[in-house]
Amino acid sequence: MKKIRNFCIIAHIDHGKSTLADRLLEFTETVSGKDLQAQVLDSMDLERERGITIKSHAIQMNYKYEGEEYILNLIDTPGHVDFSYEVSRSIAACEGALLIVDATQGIQAQTISNLYMAIEHDLEIIPIMNKMDVDSAMPEEVEDQIVELLGCKPEEIIRASGKTGMGINEILEAIVKRVPAPVGDPNAPLQALIFDSVFNSFRGIIAYFKIVNGTINKGDLVKFVATEKEYNADELGVLQLDMVPQETLSAGNVGYIISGIKTSKEVKVGDTITHVKRPCDKAISGFEEVKPMVFAGVYPIDAEDFEDLRTSLEKLQLNDASLTFEPESSVALGFGFRCGFLGMLHMEIIQERLDREFDMNVITTVPNVSYIVHTKKGEVMEVHNPAGLPDIMAIDVIEEPYIRASIITATDYIGQIMTLCLGKRGELVKQDYVSGNRVELIYDMPLGEIVFDFYDRLKSISKGYASFDYHMNGFRPSKLVKLDILLNGESVDALSSLIHFDNAVSLGRRMCEKLKELIPRQQFDIAIQAAIGSKIIARETIKALRKDVTAKCYGGDVSRKRKLLEKQKKGKKRMKQIGSVEVPQKAFLAVLKLD
Repeated sequence: MKKIRNFCIIAHIDHGKSTLADRLLEFTETVSGKDLQAQVLDSMDLERERGITIKSHAIQMNYKYEGEEYILNLIDTPGHVDFSYEVSRSIAACEGALLIVDATQGIQAQTISNLYMAIEHDLEIIPIMNKMDVDSAMPEEVEDQIVELLGCKPEEIIRASGKTGMGINEILEAIVKRVPAPVGDPNAPLQALIFDSVFNSFRGIIAYFKIVNGTINKGDLVKFVATEKEYNADELGVLQLDMVPQETLSAGNVGYIISGIKTSKEVKVGDTITHVKRPCDKAISGFEEVKPMVFAGVYPIDAEDFEDLRTSLEKLQLNDASLTFEPESSVALGFGFRCGFLGMLHMEIIQERLDREFDMNVITTVPNVSYIVHTKKGEVMEVHNPAGLPDIMAIDVIEEPYIRASIITATDYIGQIMTLCLGKRGELVKQDYVSGNRVELIYDMPLGEIVFDFYDRLKSISKGYASFDYHMNGFRPSKLVKLDILLNGESVDALSSLIHFDNAVSLGRRMCEKLKELIPRQQFDIAIQAAIGSKIIARETIKALRKDVTAKCYGGDVSRKRKLLEKQKKGKKRMKQIGSVEVPQKAFLAVLKLD
């Protein structure tokens, strides 16, 4: 055990984690020859295309230092705030963390929040300044920022470059010297923490775990504590570029177990594995349950694909424990699922993965957040969907979720960013100067306001320089109304949304205008209305397609023309009674991108 080091890499988006991980793998000769490519650990096509890490990946390296062999278990983590749950799981399986800061950009919001997470778990932090080979690097300034944040000595900061390989040997030495070996007793009863799992169509479910105490051998009968199911350990092993089977694994190791589990409900991330004959006293206190922030309905385009969609979501949930879903139905879209996501990027990625990995074509409804509704009878209910809102007369007060947002930016953009936050009903909590010309703004804001386009607008205002991070900060009463969209007097439940009273009228008007462009013309007039309760606040009409029935009348009495027009009018009226309006999928998507 003294030769094992478990560590993860944490940083803000685009600070060069994956590139640095590539160099570590290259220097320890874990990956060589044809396997050596950029972003070795980003195994999904989606990650490579977008250049972001979505999943945290574990890999084992062997490193020789002063004549002794060390085993280094590296976990590369995502940098985007929507995937911070992945980071929290990786941190729970490690004793040390490499904190990477881009020498050209300095400390960003996500760097700070990931650092606090690591400090809470008592990890040994090794600060690294990356991208030192770039001409625009500001090593002195960034060094001062790191010293101020961590309280470390300037000489403890390693200067490195993931591109050229500068400083990589120093990093490997620092991991061996500074990261503590895992503590645990190989002879105690088995306690292993599951921190991830994947579905393999040939082998069933593969769980990744870290052994805290005890030893596990191939063929042992083991029990998963939370689900109380028992299995034989058909295969154990460590995670290198491929899975490498082993006969036995003991305390401190990170590895995988295959035991022929078929159903995804039987493996829970954060669960404990122990022996059936000699169980441990208590489960490891795993991770906190994940709380989704954004909810949206996901519906199959063909109703008969409902069961396939359920299976696909279950398999995805194995690999991404922060996805939650439950069945629901909608008048407009049929049967589907109400899914919970950590943010808009997460929702987009899930939609894309459903399409690529499972060939599922889905419609997603307008995303919203969860609200707490207090009725006049004193009942309290949680509402994820505007359709589930009780009658407006029965509601006493609606509370909406608030977040504490931290925005770090250059002083040049403060004015515009403050205007943006105030427009989203933000309240300034405090303003700190981090260093020189960089400032941290802390705001309390309603989560519902930032769900849509806040992040994109923040990036465009600050020319990409502002960084943003947030965490939940309780619920507050708010003046919210339910905005319904009616087509010919019938409400389309998939388009209704809960919105603050001040913004309802303008949003209703914009939605009506947008739908008028997108809904194809029919043989009858279509009235598109936005309503709050029974009060109509906006209306657009899509005119009917009509044939010129008076073309054959030339001259003569006007009553002949009128007779023909009246006849046509009656026909249109009859059509309107039996005709239904199809809302194209484009319309659901366009409402998301109104701004």
